[in-house]
Amino acid sequence: MQRIYLDNAATTALDKEVLDAMLPYMTTHFGNPSSIYSYGRESRLAIESARKMVAKLLNAHPGEIFFTSGGTESNNTAILSAIRDLDCKHIITSPIEHHAVLHTVEHYDCGNEVTSSHVQLHPNGHVDLEDLEKQLASHEERCLVTLMHANNEVGNILDIDSVGHLCKKYNAIFHSDCVQTVGHYPLDLRKTPVHFISGAGHKFHGPKGVGILYINDNVKIKPFIFGGAQERNMRAGTENVYGIVGFSKALDLAMNNFERDSVYIQSLKTYMIQQLRNKIPGVQFNGDQEGKCLYTVLSAAFPKTEKSEMILFNLDINNICVSGGSACSSGADVGSHVIRAINNNPSLVTVRFSFCRHNTREEIDAVIHKLSQLI
Repeated sequence: MQRIYLDNAATTALDKEVLDAMLPYMTTHFGNPSSIYSYGRESRLAIESARKMVAKLLNAHPGEIFFTSGGTESNNTAILSAIRDLDCKHIITSPIEHHAVLHTVEHYDCGNEVTSSHVQLHPNGHVDLEDLEKQLASHEERCLVTLMHANNEVGNILDIDSVGHLCKKYNAIFHSDCVQTVGHYPLDLRKTPVHFISGAGHKFHGPKGVGILYINDNVKIKPFIFGGAQERNMRAGTENVYGIVGFSKALDLAMNNFERDSVYIQSLKTYMIQQLRNKIPGVQFNGDQEGKCLYTVLSAAFPKTEKSEMILFNLDINNICVSGGSACSSGADVGSHVIRAINNNPSLVTVRFSFCRHNTREEIDAVIHKLSQLI
């Protein structure tokens, strides 16, 4: 059986057009962008052209786009900067953030200078905006609010504008981990009241090891990594030129094809929900799957039996790639902190299916057939 890949929220296949755009910068155009001769100028031009392209696609100013090694570095930079440079003394986050946010917040919450709290969630996993406002109003010191735009395990989408307006009202700094939405969702950063957003190239058919941090023009911060004047003195280290070129090409393709691809991928997700309901007795869905939810992610929960407890292992043996929640903790049987926070039912086993434009209905039929045998 040919391998079926339904774990696109973990990473995606590199697009052929993206690879073609990157190849010259891996071979002939190999100059250091900081060098003043022609080889270096070619690389510098490629980076600045990529920056302009990314800024245009996100409706931001090129000076607000900084290239990083990925979402984790971008999240770390935003959180540290808010504390160190923007005088944030309290951090409000949620229990269902990615560990790149949760572990960073835990690291800086030393209980005296910086404190943190979790916003309450509704039963469907959405952030309780009334509780967020209550928490913002109760703190005299400046707050950082760090909430992800779309959850990587269940796909719930945050009302990013409402959160931004609340942060504005209470003079809070707002950072949003947009790793699951950059490249999957049109963002207009001139209209969205947000100070920082993070993105990662490998989530939308771009290369691994490259991401962005958007820093709103009104925010002035110091570098996170020291040692050179790269990225306008904001991030030391020789730039990942071919990664940056690949990021901008992948984002360009994703946004130009957004309407077509999103409708197609949503149709696959809707079809899989229907088929699971028809063929698998007792199946449930985590989060707000048929409401405000990302079209790429489907979190399903199956009744726990001896068979279903081995479901990920058995799907893998049958060449079907899915995850049990977040791929970033795969291999460690600790269970998902997201599922625990939303649907803490020990008699259910969660599987995350995540789709891309390369998936087909035939693949979904094959997976449903296999699931009905295994469960």
